[in-house]
Formats: sequence, structure tokens, C-alpha cells
Amino acid sequence: MPFVLTPFSRQLEFTFNARTSRGAMQTHQAHYLRLHHTKEPQKQGWGECSPLPGLSPDFSPAFTQKLQQLCGYFNSLQIEEIEDDRKGSYWQYLIEWPSICFAWETAWVDYFRGAKRMLYDNPFSRSEQGIKINGLIWMGDAAFMREQIEQKLKQGFSCLKLKIGGLNFEQELNILEEVRKIAGPEELEVRLDANGAFTPEDALKKLEQLARFSIHSLEQPVKPGQQDIMQQICEESPIPIALDEELIGVVNHEDKWKLLRTLQPAYIILKPTLLGGLISTREWIQVADTLQTKWWLTSALESNIGLNAIAQFSQDFDNPLPQGLGTGQLYRNNLKSPLEVRGQELWYNADQEWELPE
Repeated sequence: MPFVLTPFSRQLEFTFNARTSRGAMQTHQAHYLRLHHTKEPQKQGWGECSPLPGLSPDFSPAFTQKLQQLCGYFNSLQIEEIEDDRKGSYWQYLIEWPSICFAWETAWVDYFRGAKRMLYDNPFSRSEQGIKINGLIWMGDAAFMREQIEQKLKQGFSCLKLKIGGLNFEQELNILEEVRKIAGPEELEVRLDANGAFTPEDALKKLEQLARFSIHSLEQPVKPGQQDIMQQICEESPIPIALDEELIGVVNHEDKWKLLRTLQPAYIILKPTLLGGLISTREWIQVADTLQTKWWLTSALESNIGLNAIAQFSQDFDNPLPQGLGTGQLYRNNLKSPLEVRGQELWYNADQEWELPE
């Protein structure tokens, strides 16, 4: 009697038009994997693979069909024991599908540890401690961004992350000036995410203008794949640079080491859905720690199943930086879960039940 892998889907609806410099999103197609053994069908491990259009290497219009094919192939292997060597071979087969790797690993970890969505035993998963998170400010017109900032400050956030690159640059400077009138750098940490919106010609000039607002860090100033330019920016920028999209598609340990050693960013932003799962992300952390590069984890707009896995995983490390895990409230039809935001912290409320895909 074998293990069985079953795919599910759910179209998530944003509560607003979620804009980045790559465009606006009204919906996000989420996909899930359910793992169970036929002799014990009620014990189920769940994982999420929700690739983002324009960003995830494995996103394509045929993703649903590919997921069904990959599940069919796994089921044809008739794996009956967790220790079966073919399980590892199948995981290697998924390497070119990073979001599916993340879902696959998560489903196995969930199953192995009791199939209760308690993937890691730590103070967060035991509902004893919250995770400090940044407040995420989305692109929009100036009024919309101001409204978000005011709301997050009222909630008690001491770290905000603003997506920039979608408005006129002068407008964005004016918004940051307003923010600093309300709260100085000793009260409020400001992170910026350009999503590659700057050009190689104007990046350093814009960074110099932004620096007067005491910015903590700026993610991905230019599009990935321009290592000479990025190396120069990391070296000369008056604002510490964080790499995000630059990490996508870098799979081998040696290549991870080479990238960070060459570019020497101040920070890296880790999104397991985009980086090939938990094992790959842990390897990035090991390389970063060796090179004394700071890091934090961020969701890639997953629903609560993926967000829960990343949040619990994040507490496996002694990292005091605010994490990017406040995305669970973005959707009007997210799966109900024990995750809840209290002030500027994400908590796991074990008294709340899970809603699972159907």
C-alpha cells in the first residue's frame, strides 16, 4: 500500500490591486500537494506551490498540467516506506521546479511530524512567542501609500518595507519625507524594495537621493543577471543593498558561495518558493552566515499553508531581524488558519483550526 500525492488548486483574491514595478495583480493561483499513505488516509501532510507570474522560474500557463503529471509519476512509483531511496530520486527530479520542491518538502516534513501543520517544534509553533515582522507597504497612488503607512504605524510596526519604482520618483521621495516627519530612524526602520526598477545608469544617483532618509536597506535595485553592475552598486551604494531576485535559479552550493563572495551584499532575502524549498534555503543561510552576510526570510505571497511553513522554518535559526511574513492578510479568501498578526508580530494560535483545500 503506497504513499499518494494529490494536487489541489485555489484562486486567491487580493483585497486590493497588488502592484509592483512588474505590474498589478488581482488574483494569485495557489496550488497544493496533499501527501498520505493509503493505509492511513486521515494522516495528511500538506505543502504549497504557488509560483508567481514574471518571477518564479517554474511559472507557466501549463503549471497545473505539469503538477498533475508530476503527481502521477510519483504515484506510479508505488513508494511504501519513507526511507525508500526512490523518494530521494524523485525529489532530485523536481529540482527544476522550485515551488514544487518547496511543496514536496513541506508535505513530507508535515507528514513525518504528525500531519498537524506543526512542522518545527519551537516557541512560535508552540504559541509561546511571536515573530517580529515588517509592515508591507504596496505601490499605489500617493494617497493609497500614505493610508497604508498610517495604518501600519497605528498597529505598532517599527519596521516598514515600501515597494518603490512604480510611481514618479519625486513622488516616492515626497512620501519618504512625510514618513520621516512622522517617525525618525530611531523609531522606525525603513526598508525599500525596487524589484529591479532602477536602470544601471540611474541606480547610484537614486540611491544617493534616497539615502538622506536613513534607509535600512534596498532590495534588488536593478534587474538580476547584471553582476558587474550589481557588484559596483553593492560596493558604492550609500544604502546597504539586499539581493532578492538575484538569487533565483542559483542551485549549486558552489554557485551560491561564488555569487555572495563576488557581490558582497549587506543582506539577502530568502523566499523558499523561489529558491527550491527548505533544504536549498538552509544552504543559502549556511553560506550567508559563513560570509557574514545578514539575511531574513520572506513569503512569496503564498496562502497560509506556505506562510506557516516559512514562519516555523524561520524560527529554526537565531535571527533577530524582522521577517517578511505579514502577507496572510492580503487575500479575502485565504485558508483559515492559526496564523494571526498581533501588533507587529506574527503568532500561531493553536486554539484555531486549519481549513484545508478541497
